[in-house]
Order: sequence, then structure tokens, then C-alpha cells
Amino acid sequence: MNIPIYQVDAFTSSVFGGNPAAVMPLEQWLADEQLQAIAAENNLSETAFLVASDAGWELRWFTPSTEVDLCGHATLASAHALAAHMGVDAAEMKFATRSGELLVRRSGDSYTLDFPAYTVTADAVDVAVCDALGGMASEVWFAEGTRKKLFVFEFEEDVAKLTPDFAALAAASEFNVIATAPGDECDFVSRFFGPHVGINEDPVTGSAHCALVPYWARRLDVASLSARQISARGGELECELLGDRVLMTGRGVTFMTGEVVL
Repeated sequence: MNIPIYQVDAFTSSVFGGNPAAVMPLEQWLADEQLQAIAAENNLSETAFLVASDAGWELRWFTPSTEVDLCGHATLASAHALAAHMGVDAAEMKFATRSGELLVRRSGDSYTLDFPAYTVTADAVDVAVCDALGGMASEVWFAEGTRKKLFVFEFEEDVAKLTPDFAALAAASEFNVIATAPGDECDFVSRFFGPHVGINEDPVTGSAHCALVPYWARRLDVASLSARQISARGGELECELLGDRVLMTGRGVTFMTGEVVL
């Protein structure tokens, strides 16, 4: 069995930036164990698997160690692979996922993800997590219905200089950590740490912005926001809060195409 594979850098306009994801279209679903083994072999933060349906595509996302409920950059990468390599010429693409139906709208080389907005509620500052991160947050917010917490810092520099001890971070909390602060040249910046899902630091995390955008929209009293994830690779997103939805716009660039032989 030969399966096409596309490796796409998402939320960037140039290769070696943004967040790389593998996209693999399937004729039908393989066993979960086989999907997980392929994702582990790819060893990227996410591998997206697609199966065509009457309404669009069924879409699932796997890290090297587990299947996840929601992934932004691999959804953008999937839309890019469909448009750039699989002959899909549509202004809107529909994906059936574990988080419900997700839409991606394409305009030129830009892709806008239509994702759920998480409700964020204030939580206590966890000193053990801050110690593991290497910096003391001023606020902590919990994204309801998820395993994500926002740790809010005063300045962009505070987030940039974090040097997490990932073993200590995994021991201190069962939650994935989103570190965020006001941006120097954008509305806000962030970093994402997910040792529990096999990703110590994710380069650009669309699903994190489902919590970040509602928080910063309320704090700054605006609906449209510019965001940067300040990982080593870095990424840029234009975001908008529309009721209970978050829109995230970015670009994708193909790095590699090939076949997986099973």
C-alpha cells in the first residue's frame, strides 16, 4: 500500500517557519494503532489523516504519542494540501472532526480557520508550574472543557526567556501550558508547552488560540487581534472573535511530498 504524504509548514509564508504537519489522504480509515504508528514514525507535532465524505472530509490528528481533539496548524496544512496538490478548487472546505464540523475558507494563499471559542475562567496561580516554566505568571486562566491553562505574563520578554524543565512541568500539572503576554509589535504573543501529549514545545498552536483570542479580546476590548507565537520557528496569525467562534488566518507552504509504503 502506497499512501501520499505532504509535509506543510503552516502559519508561515516561507519554509522552515511556522509549524510543520504531515497530511495523509486515505481511501478509508486504517486501524487506530496503524495511524498512531505512522504519526510516531513521522515524528512531527501532528500528522493529519483525511478521508473524503459526502459533506467534505473526515479529519483526525495524531501527535507522535496520542490522538488529539483539536489541531489548528494541521487543519490549515490539510486545506493547503487539498488546494495545492489534490485539485480541490473550493473557497470553503468542511471537515468532520472530534470537535465538530470545522470550516476553512481560502482566499488566494491565505486560509481562515473557523474554530470554537473556549470559555476561559480565572484560576489560582500554580507556583510549582511557574517554577517549572522558569518564570512567575501574574494570572492563570483555565480553558473550560480542555486540558489547557493560560499563564499570563507582564511582558513579551518574560515569555521569550522561559526555559521550562519539561519533566518538572509534566510532574507539576496534568494540563498543557500556554504562556502569553502583550506583544511588542502585535496584540499578544504566546508559547505552548505540551509534554503530556508528546510535544515539549509546539512551534505554532492554532487550538491554543481558541483560548487566547477570547482572553485577549476581552482584556483589550477588541474583536480583531494580531498574534505571534514566539517559538524558535515562530508563526503569525490574524485572529477574530465572532461570538462563540474564533477565526484564525494564516498561510501554508509545502516543504515535501512523497509516499508512505506500508
